Amino acid sequence: MMTQGFAAREISKAFGALQVLDNVSLTIKPRETVGLLGPNGAGKTTLINIVAGYEPQDGGTVTIDGAPLDGMSPDKRARAGIARTFQSGRLFNSLTVAENIALGALGVGVSKKIAEERTASTIEILGLASLAPLFAGSLSHGNARLVGLARAVASQPKYLIMDEPAAGLNESEVPRLLEALATIRENIGCGMFLVDHNVGLVAEACDRVAVLATGILIFDGSPQEALANAEVKSAYLGDATFGGLH
Repeated sequence: MMTQGFAAREISKAFGALQVLDNVSLTIKPRETVGLLGPNGAGKTTLINIVAGYEPQDGGTVTIDGAPLDGMSPDKRARAGIARTFQSGRLFNSLTVAENIALGALGVGVSKKIAEERTASTIEILGLASLAPLFAGSLSHGNARLVGLARAVASQPKYLIMDEPAAGLNESEVPRLLEALATIRENIGCGMFLVDHNVGLVAEACDRVAVLATGILIFDGSPQEALANAEVKSAYLGDATFGGLH
């Protein structure tokens, strides 16, 4: 059994009579980028809510380096090394970009001085210097998503969980997101968990892909194998986001 790394093992969750997750197991190694795919309603958001501590599971366990996180609040999981981005970005519009990013570091309990250092390095790593003095409320959707990502990075997580980071981005903004993900892996060295339903994006960004369908993990392997897998194709039947590498 792997002790180094992140593991969600045999996770189950039901809402009333609806079984949303059924015995789902997933691992992420240090510095590995894993994509979680699945059509709408597959259980992707429920799984990351459980991993990040926003939702309790009915069964199974979540660990980092063998240490269980079960029962921990989201802020305690953040201190243990889990950072999570949200689809909405959840920025504070009346604060500057730099101040929003600093909150990511302050949220895991570091001193103001260290938070300032982490903010400066995150801004440099992600090329956000021109945005740093702007109020978050003035940002475009694409830039707001990047700042939300930067805020999570400022906590210097062991594992970064991204909930549909490309949602709402236009075609010119997606390459910048891919570049940011590559830069984060190179400079921060965290494992990354990218949850999306855009197969092409995930295939391009990830080392490995897991696929959920109606709460069951139906595939775990390389992006190329996922694109060619008959069961994965069947799960996405009629979903316009299923496509090849771009």
